[in-house]
Amino acid sequence: MGELIAEPWPWYVAGPLIGLIVPLLLWAGGEFGVSENLRHICAAALPTQIDFFRYDWKSKGLWNLTFALGIVLGAAAASILLPPPDAVIAISDATAADLKIIGVETFEGLAPAQVFSWKGLVTLPGFVMIVVGGFFVGFGARYAGGCTSGHAISGLANLQLPSLLAVVGFFAGGLLVTWFILPLLL
Repeated sequence: MGELIAEPWPWYVAGPLIGLIVPLLLWAGGEFGVSENLRHICAAALPTQIDFFRYDWKSKGLWNLTFALGIVLGAAAASILLPPPDAVIAISDATAADLKIIGVETFEGLAPAQVFSWKGLVTLPGFVMIVVGGFFVGFGARYAGGCTSGHAISGLANLQLPSLLAVVGFFAGGLLVTWFILPLLL
């Protein structure tokens, strides 16, 4: 069983499984996404004097909170059951060469420790990428009315024009950061 989850699944298995999530959620009346969970948690935990948090979070957000809990539990299970964190990240030689050009030299663990670690956080590139980038991702997800997964999977499946515009914006922003900002930071 460990080998089944330790290896990447082929596209013809993983793709249809992800694709089946959308009709199942539409049938169950749910939406796919994570960014709304902070609002649901605040609505559950904070006093209801704030109008923004005064709604029935149990009926509207219990599915998304359960989904987010599954992400946390899945990450915990992966860290226990999958190969040790010193395993080399499986990326193409061309990608490794491009990353080495901009200063990322090590590829052990789940993410490059040069950037994504406590030591990397106190550097200017690490701070900008983790803290400033995290702020922009969170702000952008709320400003766009949902996160990348919500718009790209549920919104596009519902043929929503705002989701198409958001996904194009997410993709364009990712390209701009990859080609122009990351080379400056690293």
